[in-house]
Amino acid sequence: MRLLLILGFALLTACTGKPSFNDPSFSDRKLNLEEFFDGELVAYGQFQDILGTVRRSFEVTINGDWDGERLRLVEDFVYEDGSTEQRIWTLRKTGPDSWVGTAPGVIGQATGQEQDNRFNWVYTIDLPIPSATGETERMRVSFDDWMWLLSEDRLLNQAYVKRFGFDIGLVTISFEKL
Repeated sequence: MRLLLILGFALLTACTGKPSFNDPSFSDRKLNLEEFFDGELVAYGQFQDILGTVRRSFEVTINGDWDGERLRLVEDFVYEDGSTEQRIWTLRKTGPDSWVGTAPGVIGQATGQEQDNRFNWVYTIDLPIPSATGETERMRVSFDDWMWLLSEDRLLNQAYVKRFGFDIGLVTISFEKL
């Protein structure tokens, strides 16, 4: 019986609706990633597990630098428990609306696509996770990030997180240009 419940739950979570570039755009704004992330930003976010329980919240300061060819993002995270993490992304524009990027822990390259006011960023990463013993463990997860430009200085991000092909949670982040 327990196995049937687990399989049923896994099937249900696999059917979760997610954004798509086929969805209509309800904005006439045009996201220009290199323009939005060039400079200083602050972001506030949280991770919710598949049942909706908030498991972690954080604040991120971001220093972005666009040099005409590459976008470098230095992200400094501060979590609710006081722990910190830094992630440095290097993104390169590969076409008018396409991107690739790398960061420590990212497996291979992240790929991204802009369309209208949206950006989709997909990657797999060995994410540092605090354990009950206080040690940091690594968990390999896949992110399917969707970002929407809300105004000239605000961007909303919903990241769908999977492990072993199953949804495990959602990261919601609000970015603000300073």
